[in-house]
Amino acid sequence: MIQLYVGLALYGASSALLVESGLGLEPWNVLHQGLAELTGMSIGVVSIFVGAAVLLLWIPLRQRPGLGTVSNVFVVGLAMDGTLALLPDAHALAARVPLLVAGIVLNGVATGLYISARFGPGPRDGLMTGLHQRTGRSIRLMRTLIEVAVVATGFALGGTVGVGTILYALAIGPLAQFFLRFFAVPAPSGSDVVAAGGQPEQAILQR
Repeated sequence: MIQLYVGLALYGASSALLVESGLGLEPWNVLHQGLAELTGMSIGVVSIFVGAAVLLLWIPLRQRPGLGTVSNVFVVGLAMDGTLALLPDAHALAARVPLLVAGIVLNGVATGLYISARFGPGPRDGLMTGLHQRTGRSIRLMRTLIEVAVVATGFALGGTVGVGTILYALAIGPLAQFFLRFFAVPAPSGSDVVAAGGQPEQAILQR
């Protein structure tokens, strides 16, 4: 559980670093930032609402959330807003580039931590794997369609798409794969209860 919550908190912190860099966000946070611009809410609060809405989509997909799934909805958004409140404004490119690189690497670490804890996938990952199971289409196709849709919608609403978005897309798979192995823990007996609806790490990372 420590690994789970440290991972989720670091995931929110890594997203805040990407926001502060201003050089491009990961796909879902492009949408979150666009909705934040539209509604006036903080990006962390928007992330919580979107996560909860995505979780509702699990019902017709017959996905079962675990502790990590529900925790993901709240902890990531709160950690993002908390980190943004503490970070000083970065205007110079010399400060923004390190924030971008640190955010991407920390995101890989966080992904490895919280998925390896085996308490269930995040809401957005569960949406992807649920659509894969219901449609019979590949994980790669489902992930691509979802992320293209959220990036396009977020960009249209004012979310930041840039070099960081491309760098994140190229780097997060290898980084997460490495840290999944680094932080891997044995599956406990009875893991079917605590990680209900959990998906193999390979399926979540496959593109």
